[in-house]
Amino acid sequence: MKKLGLRAQKPSTFSIVAIDLKTGEIGVAVASKFLAVGAVVPYARASVGAIATQAWANLSYGPRGLELLSSGLSAEEVVERLVREDEGRDHRQLGVVDAQGRAAAWTGKQCYPWAGHIVGEGFACQGNILAGESVVQAMVEAFVNTPGPLPERLLEALAAGQAQGGDSRGQQSAALYVAKEKGSYGGYLDRYIDLRVDDHPAPLEELRKLLRLHRLYFGTTAPGNLIRAEGNVVREIQRILTKLGYYRGEQTGVYDEATKRALKQFFDLENFEERWRDDDLVDREVLNFMRERYG
Repeated sequence: MKKLGLRAQKPSTFSIVAIDLKTGEIGVAVASKFLAVGAVVPYARASVGAIATQAWANLSYGPRGLELLSSGLSAEEVVERLVREDEGRDHRQLGVVDAQGRAAAWTGKQCYPWAGHIVGEGFACQGNILAGESVVQAMVEAFVNTPGPLPERLLEALAAGQAQGGDSRGQQSAALYVAKEKGSYGGYLDRYIDLRVDDHPAPLEELRKLLRLHRLYFGTTAPGNLIRAEGNVVREIQRILTKLGYYRGEQTGVYDEATKRALKQFFDLENFEERWRDDDLVDREVLNFMRERYG
């Protein structure tokens, strides 16, 4: 693991860029005492790379860096090219990871302290105006030691950094941007996860809640999360759908066409169409949502 670091400049930010080479997911998680940091720092493109541009952020680093990565340059070559061509380089901070898992970062010498970065295999953690070096160290440890999907690992890294003091000025906004081939709603784009908390006293907690909701609304149903629509399960569904005005029949416990049509309408209007099934199995997570929200 390679470590570099000097000092940092506003907007104060701590972030991680990373890739999961097994799934192809690549992205950025960022937090800051800065309004709507998600509109400034994160850039990512599936099969290309991810970039975090911060401190006295040069927003052109995002699109320009992705174009350079797509042309075949490595993360280290992109960082070198971007800062070499920028007269304000000493005020910039930058983290880059490419589609091959190579990572690189830059912290300009005029950034306000504490500022610095740590680069490892498949990731780079960086921050400025931080409570101390322990912020990025904790981010690295959390990311490396947390199992599971990339988005959750990115949030764990941010949480670990915040637990060490994070931005020394406090909290305000956070964002999570992950790209994946055909990862968007409907599979049209690579914008897999794009969640932002623009102004909140506890933005990381709010961002974690948004990711859970994203998993619910846009995730696919695992085989172990299916339950057969019969008996008391159907009676419960019919009771809730009656309460909501979707179903007007008797609560028979039979998954007949009227019940199925009513449940399909509920799925569509509640934006659960990605989890709908035409057979006699129902997504357990949606059923739990119905119980908690409307039961």
